[in-house]
Amino acid sequence: MVAVIIPAFNEGARIRAVLEAVRGSSLPDEIIVVNDASTDNTSAVAKSIEGVRVIELPRNAGKGGAMAVGVEATQADVLLFIDADLQGVRPEHIDAILKPVLNRRCEMCIGVFRGGKFWSTSAHRVAPYISGQRAMRRSLFLSIPHIGELRMGIEVALNAAAKRSNSRVARVVLRGVSNTHKERKMGIVRGAAARAKMWAEIGRAVVRVRRKKKRAVASDVTCSQRSWSVFRSGALRTRSRPRR
Repeated sequence: MVAVIIPAFNEGARIRAVLEAVRGSSLPDEIIVVNDASTDNTSAVAKSIEGVRVIELPRNAGKGGAMAVGVEATQADVLLFIDADLQGVRPEHIDAILKPVLNRRCEMCIGVFRGGKFWSTSAHRVAPYISGQRAMRRSLFLSIPHIGELRMGIEVALNAAAKRSNSRVARVVLRGVSNTHKERKMGIVRGAAARAKMWAEIGRAVVRVRRKKKRAVASDVTCSQRSWSVFRSGALRTRSRPRR
């Protein structure tokens, strides 16, 4: 079973095209929009499209929180997350992200922008793994602790979880697809502030992942030291026994 989960905040002007692309694919069994306390007509637009289930959040939970709510609302084993502000997305792009996971070629597949708007393509050339377009096994998503607190740092946590579990990760090119820049959606001042907040949340997620990795390494070292101490003390006791 495949569920497409679309977290959305004030995307009433853009979400219809994304939902039509998802509906044009034959692979999804469920389409879930998580309306993250939008103040525009995001919910009304999503509800007007047949086959779309809308979940309303009373308070803004951020991207990671909205994604977690969407996952809780489905039993699907394969999850596809798509941003609500995409431009140029078509049903074949949805298929391209899902098929490697469905065919068991990987546990996570990430869609990378190419050939769309300059800034979207450039961002993915620099950081291709910071992408909101990805399919994965449910178990991989659920392996991340405190996922509802990560907000825009969710992609960093997902990448770290895949690496930690030695999951296979594939990338596919989404030719002609772009996201809508925050400055265009909100205006220069508010958009720049929102972008700064987004990168701050990503930065905090990076720090959190690195701290967790250091704690894990320190724990492994401690365990190794304890094991060596037990082995050494046992060996010494063996040596100290008198020969008969």
